[in-house]
Amino acid sequence: PVRAASTGATMRGIPGLKRLRLKIWRRCTLALLLFWAACWVVMSALLVLLHRGVFSERCTDEKSHRILARLCLDYSSGALTGDLCEDLCVAQNLVYKHCLYYDRGKKVIQADWRGQPIILKSKKEIFSSYQHLSMLEEVETEDIPETELLLMVALEVKNVLGLELSNNTMGPLWRRKKGPHWKAQVASMWSLLQQEEYIYFSLLQDFSKHVLRIIGSCGHFYAVEYLTAGHARHKTLFPLENVVSPTFAGRRSRVRAIIDIALSFLDMVRHFDNDFSHPLHLCDIKPENFAIRHDLTVVAIDVDMAFFEPKMRDILEQNCTGDEDCNFFDCFSKCNLRIRKCGAQRANNNLQVICDKIFRRWFSPSLRGPLVSLPLQLQLQKAVQECAEPGHVDAAGHQRTLKSLSKLYHLLHVSQQELQRAE
Repeated sequence: PVRAASTGATMRGIPGLKRLRLKIWRRCTLALLLFWAACWVVMSALLVLLHRGVFSERCTDEKSHRILARLCLDYSSGALTGDLCEDLCVAQNLVYKHCLYYDRGKKVIQADWRGQPIILKSKKEIFSSYQHLSMLEEVETEDIPETELLLMVALEVKNVLGLELSNNTMGPLWRRKKGPHWKAQVASMWSLLQQEEYIYFSLLQDFSKHVLRIIGSCGHFYAVEYLTAGHARHKTLFPLENVVSPTFAGRRSRVRAIIDIALSFLDMVRHFDNDFSHPLHLCDIKPENFAIRHDLTVVAIDVDMAFFEPKMRDILEQNCTGDEDCNFFDCFSKCNLRIRKCGAQRANNNLQVICDKIFRRWFSPSLRGPLVSLPLQLQLQKAVQECAEPGHVDAAGHQRTLKSLSKLYHLLHVSQQELQRAE
């Protein structure tokens, strides 16, 4: 009986032991999962920091001074030249102010040129980092025919932008002057031609008010007009106090300015879509890449991710397993699953992205006020929401874009009239 009782107690204790083991196992499993998750978070953070360290540098005054000193040293040695070199390196009419940012090798510096604020830009830090034109070492005098140099410029533009240019359109890019510094001129221009943004600004500044004006250059650095960029954290996206006239103080002037700027965005969209030999696609649309002039004109100040149609098609036409493989920043395409290839035609457009990333912030319910009638505000909000919806790569999608553009133009003009009548 004693043995039986003992056996019975043991049998009753077995399920309890199993439950204890199960509880311990669960706790251990949970601890391992938490440990794995913590390790994953730490490793992700380290990778992010490593990525930033590789592609970004700390923007400092000390390094910027060294960069410009090296530029002037190359100028004094005769390796490079430019219409701003004398002012920067000798006369001191071009004075360093501060470093704006470094991004993946690109250097952007604010300076003062004869009392005028300007921006100095270069895709690379050192002149010798650019591809050298080998034929310059093979000639001692100005033996290279002008036609051969223009052909080389045209080929470089085609390589960079995907555009074919005739000789008579090469003027803004090729300003060769015969003289003792001929080699330095050619070498300097060749370094500038390897920078997509410089080519865009040079080619378009005589045809578009929506791009930065180039002021001059020294070697591989080029100077553009100074404008204050927008910022996503800014309440109105752009610092309106720099552009709104002091005579129009208060909320009404801000609303008027936003409506005028929105109309300028629409002008820019229509201009980039229709006024060049090919549409110009903006693949990185955010407030930081635009600025506003005093006349409330929208200006694209960073076009590193802008592409004319031929280049855009080459970029989008990649292998894919789904639509997500066909997204290039703000430029989307569709994946043809049958041939596993992204379509060469962009599925969205500049207007749709601007409506999504810019106009939604301006014409949202949180910004409603008494200055424009409520029915008109609701119509604007609805029109922006419809405009921001992804379109389709067909004739119907194109017609929908044109309809959205026309509707937004109409509603913004009506808003302008309401504000004018209220004054």
